[in-house]
Amino acid sequence: MAENRDIEEIFSKSVRAGRRTYFFDVRSTRAEDYYMTVTESKRDFNEDGTPFYKKHKIYLYKEDFKKFKEALEEVGDYIIKEKGEEVIKNKEINENKIAKNALEIKKEVKTKIIPKAKEEEEEASDFTEINFDDLGKD
Repeated sequence: MAENRDIEEIFSKSVRAGRRTYFFDVRSTRAEDYYMTVTESKRDFNEDGTPFYKKHKIYLYKEDFKKFKEALEEVGDYIIKEKGEEVIKNKEINENKIAKNALEIKKEVKTKIIPKAKEEEEEASDFTEINFDDLGKD
């Protein structure tokens, strides 16, 4: 017969981050040692608009804490070193791309299109109109 025991909440810490909440929970093993679960809970919506939560959970045992903490710190430090602490948002990236494209178009108009149009205009002004109706009337 399977053991049906309530998992006692020993200690819990939550971190809210936009539509996500991270839960760090201390649980007890059958031998009454402790381990940690990290749960990501993300709010989403059904087609009818009712909310639901997607949850992802990892289990961390004491023997892995040191390696996990070191890896987390190393990756976090790398990201901050490479990209800084300021959050880059997709909207800002798109606005920067639009501004850059607009400058490139403006430059192309100034350096290629306008000079070519002026050249074509000058060639057209050198044109002498001939009236063919006047030919052969002598």
